[in-house]
Amino acid sequence: MSAFTTAVPRVLALDIDGTLLNSRKEISPRNRAAIEAAGAAGVRIALVTGRRYPAARKIADLLPGRPTLVLHNGGLVFEESVAIRVRPLARDTAVSVLTFAKARGADPVVHVGHGGEGLLYVENDSPSHTLLAYYLSRSHPDVRVVENLEAAVRALEEDPLQVMFGGSMKEMSDLARAIEVRGFDVSALRTVYPKDDLSLIDVVAPSVDKSEALRFLCARWGVAIEEVLAIGDNWNDRLMLLSAGKGCVMGNADPELRALGLEVIPGNDEDGVAWAVERFVLRGVAPGMTGK
Repeated sequence: MSAFTTAVPRVLALDIDGTLLNSRKEISPRNRAAIEAAGAAGVRIALVTGRRYPAARKIADLLPGRPTLVLHNGGLVFEESVAIRVRPLARDTAVSVLTFAKARGADPVVHVGHGGEGLLYVENDSPSHTLLAYYLSRSHPDVRVVENLEAAVRALEEDPLQVMFGGSMKEMSDLARAIEVRGFDVSALRTVYPKDDLSLIDVVAPSVDKSEALRFLCARWGVAIEEVLAIGDNWNDRLMLLSAGKGCVMGNADPELRALGLEVIPGNDEDGVAWAVERFVLRGVAPGMTGK
């Protein structure tokens, strides 16, 4: 089991959606004040998310300081508006996944842009699942509709960052299982929203994961992973929460995720992030407290 090796954590790693943001997609005043106080106390702040750079940057700009951004579940890392690391998905693998998934009726979205451009390539700008359609409409200036995704990926000057799929819980569960059985050299990371019957599958390079990206940052900053307080609400946060010195699951998370043995904190509409920061950072925590 991991445990803090210092009296308080030196890094605060926060997921964005369902964690930092409440159900109205806002950062509450209490959450913002707690993060500002943590930063003022010398704690490094990292937003660790599945979002693209443009979408994550909008949230980071609402916070004091310049939080480090871990994007695409670890596929792209930004410090001070500069990309410091990229782990793209090999284009041949991306093409194979696209062909396989399209044959099963899936609507893929290909994420492109090593410099944080946040471009989204699709064949169909009106996908069948209404919430995925909403996601694309919100990103409309960055959407590129192409005749054939495989041909578009082959023509790119750089490898894509990820291939994303969205749909009902059952559809995405079946697709993730099929990708795993097929044996592609990828990681298929999932996020689930049971209340909306929505699940997203992020197909990324096999080395990509929020936990691995956090370890990269810790090495860069000279900080032990045991000195990290990590907070998240979904399955793509799981390894990050398990590896951190203290991993906290939001009260609004999937019940199965809450059952992993990590500390469950108040939900995103009850300022769960501020609750954890106030308890473990601003008030301090006894050395030896485990994150499991």
